[in-house]
Amino acid sequence: MLVHAFFDEDSRVRREAASLVERGRPVDVFALRRPHDAPQGMVDGVRVHRLDVQRHQGAGLRTYLGEYLAFLLRAAWAATREHRRRRYAAVQVHTLPDFLVFAALPLKLAGVPVLLDLHEAMPEFFRMRFPRASSPLAHRLLLVAERLSIASADAVITVNEALAARLVALGVPAAKVAVILNCPSLRRFDPALYPHRAFLADGTLRLVYAGALTPTYELDVVLDGLARLRATRPALPVRLELYGRGDATEQLRARATRLGLADQVGFHGRIPLEDVPAAIAAADIGLAPTRRDPFTDLSLSTKVLEYGAMGKPVVASRLPLVERTFPAGAVRTYEPGDPDGLASAILSLVDDAAAREASVAVMTGRIGELSWEREADRLCAIIERLAPDGDTR
Repeated sequence: MLVHAFFDEDSRVRREAASLVERGRPVDVFALRRPHDAPQGMVDGVRVHRLDVQRHQGAGLRTYLGEYLAFLLRAAWAATREHRRRRYAAVQVHTLPDFLVFAALPLKLAGVPVLLDLHEAMPEFFRMRFPRASSPLAHRLLLVAERLSIASADAVITVNEALAARLVALGVPAAKVAVILNCPSLRRFDPALYPHRAFLADGTLRLVYAGALTPTYELDVVLDGLARLRATRPALPVRLELYGRGDATEQLRARATRLGLADQVGFHGRIPLEDVPAAIAAADIGLAPTRRDPFTDLSLSTKVLEYGAMGKPVVASRLPLVERTFPAGAVRTYEPGDPDGLASAILSLVDDAAAREASVAVMTGRIGELSWEREADRLCAIIERLAPDGDTR
């Protein structure tokens, strides 16, 4: 597997790799390396090769492109070198960027099948992340790069039906595209493994957000909503715990201070994936705020699923895939960008215990249909079709 990310922090890549190992297929992952990381190591039975490419979160376009290209070249060299010893049966490339698939070209030329795992739609991501550099010409070029990347792969998987439908609409053969949902493992996100917290157990409403602190996830709206809660319900103590990092962290700290919320908001930084369920278990409500744009119209935050798996009521932005994925009443939604709507959605859960419990029950039923344990079998079947000749790596 090739992934431009820190392996231990990418939940989808870790789930996929661990599932293959559990089914008897050794897995090597080529990923980014932090300064304190060893060049190689074992994580969950997966052999991880960490490449010396510095990550520049929140940097400009030129820096990102330089980083992507540096990783592509190093990954191509490292994977080709290891193939001489390990004799890979298949190579799976995780995006972004789409063109990282060309790092697998030497292996493909040696007869190794390539699976492209499209986590996101890169043309829409570019338009959202770099609005000043976006233009009709740039968008067309990214679409061409996306098509070339897909054409170079033997098979493609993506994270939801909306992204798959987008690819088919662009001309990708439907038979080439499969959906492997980005959903949590119920073995890890099992509320029975953690102390139970009754709603408002200590008299404080505890809200949790576990994810990236970037502009895409409108945590500025969450802070404004928290200020509205304080004004609307001053007798209700509220505490927000933020677990994650990103280029919006300092702006969010400043905003919390400016709104007089510094003592109500905890910035904990990124925590290991293994610690996320416990952080959610200690809360009353899980928040999944997301700004709406063409990019997020094609995405579904895994946070919604993780909160639901832990038996917590969820407040999320009203996005197309949230409404399409979950039954009515499973998630309390608000209009993206509306702090008053967010505050009202939270208070609706506080004030109506019966509706809150019904929401959790509906979500629990849906989560059982969307677990990783179901998706893992489908992923392994795809790998088996690509490498059916008895090779195990």
